[in-house]
Amino acid sequence: MAVTRHSVVVADAGPLIHLDELNALDVLSDYAAVFVPNAVWLEVQHHRPQALQHANVNLIRQLPPTPSARINAMAAIYTLHNGEREALTLCLDHSVGMLLTDDTAARLAAKSLNISAHGTLGLLLRAVRQKLRTSFEILALLAAIPQQTTLHIRPSLLSEVIARAKTEWE
Repeated sequence: MAVTRHSVVVADAGPLIHLDELNALDVLSDYAAVFVPNAVWLEVQHHRPQALQHANVNLIRQLPPTPSARINAMAAIYTLHNGEREALTLCLDHSVGMLLTDDTAARLAAKSLNISAHGTLGLLLRAVRQKLRTSFEILALLAAIPQQTTLHIRPSLLSEVIARAKTEWE
């Protein structure tokens, strides 16, 4: 596997939980490693423990990092939880340029730190480009989100994403 800028990513709980709810954690299988901060690990273990045991995804539990003053300031501004704070700290400490999160505040904090942030929808769409899943499979998973997951998403946004994907893949 060729090493890319995003061969290592840091995950917040949302994408791990939601992809597992869709039986689609395999869309993370092409990452060399998915760092999971301890607080995130514990959250996923509480809500969806089987998500931490996917054979084809290299999830690596990380000990709680010591947050910097910069991260503590971000946490206060954006009202970040422990998992999001640890995830952002790991990104900075390990020079990881991508955070997997569905949380809007965490995305904004990541952007202000020059860290790319991608959520469940983006990871599903990426799976087609990476040839991990077919466009037909991904459209079915996107359509299943309201019934099969706990992901909070505006129905109009989900409809727009599905419509754009159909147009792009036709």
